[in-house]
Amino acid sequence: MASVPDISPKDTWEALRNDPQAALVDVRTDAEWNFVGLPDLGAIAKQTVLIPWQIYPGMQVNGHFADQLHKAGLTPLHRVYFICRSGARSLAAGQAAQSAGFPHAFNVADGFEGPVDADGHRGTVAGWKAEGLPWRQR
Repeated sequence: MASVPDISPKDTWEALRNDPQAALVDVRTDAEWNFVGLPDLGAIAKQTVLIPWQIYPGMQVNGHFADQLHKAGLTPLHRVYFICRSGARSLAAGQAAQSAGFPHAFNVADGFEGPVDADGHRGTVAGWKAEGLPWRQR
């Protein structure tokens, strides 16, 4: 199995914008989607695919993850960019996707919110939000 490369949020945005076969899969929990926000791909006429890697609140791994990728219309031809809060769950999801037959899996480095800043807040240092990419509250 090939390794899942880390791709910056800005490079991910460019790939999504320019590649019809590129898709963004947000693997955070429904609680995170509802309370933290989502990448907004409306300006490029795409939608973020929402498939949790872990199920809240127990945080057990989603045993239907690969099936849900297929049900979302994704195929091995797609280049699939996985995003989570900070890049750890999305890396695991990308590895699982590769094992399930999706060879073009990428990890969005630093995720949606990135690491905490000096004040303990996320979203200001690195990641999708910190890079000024479009996002919205659900």
